[in-house]
Amino acid sequence: MKKYIRHPGSLIIRAIVYLAAAFTVIMLGFIIAHILIKGVPYLTPDLFALKYNSDNVSMMPSIINTLIMIVLVLVIAVPFGIFSAIYLVEYADKNNKFVNVIRLTTETLTGIPSIIYGLFGMLFFNYALHWGNSLIGGALTLAIMVLPVIMRTTEEALIAVPLSYREGSFALGAGKVRTIFKVVLPPAVPGILSGIILAIGRIVGETAALVYTAGTVPDLPKSIFSSGRTLAVHMYSLSREGMYTNQAYATAVILLLLVIIINRVSALIAKKLQK
Repeated sequence: MKKYIRHPGSLIIRAIVYLAAAFTVIMLGFIIAHILIKGVPYLTPDLFALKYNSDNVSMMPSIINTLIMIVLVLVIAVPFGIFSAIYLVEYADKNNKFVNVIRLTTETLTGIPSIIYGLFGMLFFNYALHWGNSLIGGALTLAIMVLPVIMRTTEEALIAVPLSYREGSFALGAGKVRTIFKVVLPPAVPGILSGIILAIGRIVGETAALVYTAGTVPDLPKSIFSSGRTLAVHMYSLSREGMYTNQAYATAVILLLLVIIINRVSALIAKKLQK
């Protein structure tokens, strides 16, 4: 307590930190409780029917579309993001102007509103490539959106690996590629997975970009070139119509559970790989 008497500013900062943490936890709890109270009573078997119609407003096609969208986006964005970060950290000259342009572009892409991505995806994938509203168009649009997140988190994870790991590997005669994949990447996996988890959260919760690119058809897709709505778009469509507000809350409950399950599974994978 004496140190706080000598330095009252420290006590003020500590109090602000505790208040901010408490406010965050309280608001998170309030949001979750509100969604559960409003949505759980309306989770009926009709909402999980395989076929959507105006009577059951089933979310099952949207759940499947969401899972398909997650897989498509990650298959496209993760390799590009990880290998780009490896190039920037392990191969590129630190004083190279091209590297600075890449980093500036990545940071700029992070701050662009999602509706701008949606308009770009609509003009390029839907109209220029003549794909129309399609899951692949939405997936490519979202891949561009989450690519900067995966790149930056992977880059920071690689930078955090001590230089001595690389030096020790080189001293034992390992080559550059072997050092990267056998020595540098394993300790960086938890940080890389953190970026992937953030990317999944953005994929699951995105609406604006997908309304323009993937469309709002509430049916199961016949192929990746078919239109389909994700859970977030399904919830938005139900709430916009005004007739299915209760079902929209029920959809929010499933969306919340889906995000929690994905985050938990990713955390378990990261912990296992870290061991």
